[in-house]
Amino acid sequence: MPAVVMAIGYLLGSIPFGLLLTRLAGGGDLRAIGSGNIGATNVLRTGRKGLAAATLILDGAKGAVAVAIGERLLPGGGGAVLGGVMAFIGHCYPVWLRFQGGKGVATMLGVTLALSWPIGLIFAAVWIGMLAVTRISSMGGMTAAVAAPVAAFLLGEHYLLSGLGAMAALVLWRHRANIQRLAKGTEPRVGKGAGKGAGEGSGPA
Repeated sequence: MPAVVMAIGYLLGSIPFGLLLTRLAGGGDLRAIGSGNIGATNVLRTGRKGLAAATLILDGAKGAVAVAIGERLLPGGGGAVLGGVMAFIGHCYPVWLRFQGGKGVATMLGVTLALSWPIGLIFAAVWIGMLAVTRISSMGGMTAAVAAPVAAFLLGEHYLLSGLGAMAALVLWRHRANIQRLAKGTEPRVGKGAGKGAGEGSGPA
């Protein structure tokens, strides 16, 4: 059964909603736009705010659904965490796209909300707050991801620490190029246009 939960979670997470929605809307291949990422931030660079919002919601929803299925098949919390983490991995490394996926922040938000809504709200508040202050998408996403395991520790939900900590670590790893640009002061801000290759990998989703 754990293998079933892992497989379902991964396959759900690997659905590239940003890529699919952009193509269905006649926007071409999302990977040829902006940073080349498949997440909501890069969809926003197409100028279609509705598609970006839909991508954000769907990328989060697939993580939440994976958590629900994991809990149903393996009750007690372990299945929920396993399903959620695998959905997150599926988003970051989808087999359909040669394992070149998104940064995982939106999916981690959906997973976190499904596992513990108070931690999920903290995640969302930190993400939105940091983005509003800095106007740097990657900064908001990374800070929110790190805030999740910290919140789990402070709220006493220690059974979530390993899963949230692993996802936060992978979010930081996926943002390693962003971290280098932040150190150099060259990380692009939200609202500035970018051609293919500019701000490579700058979106968090």
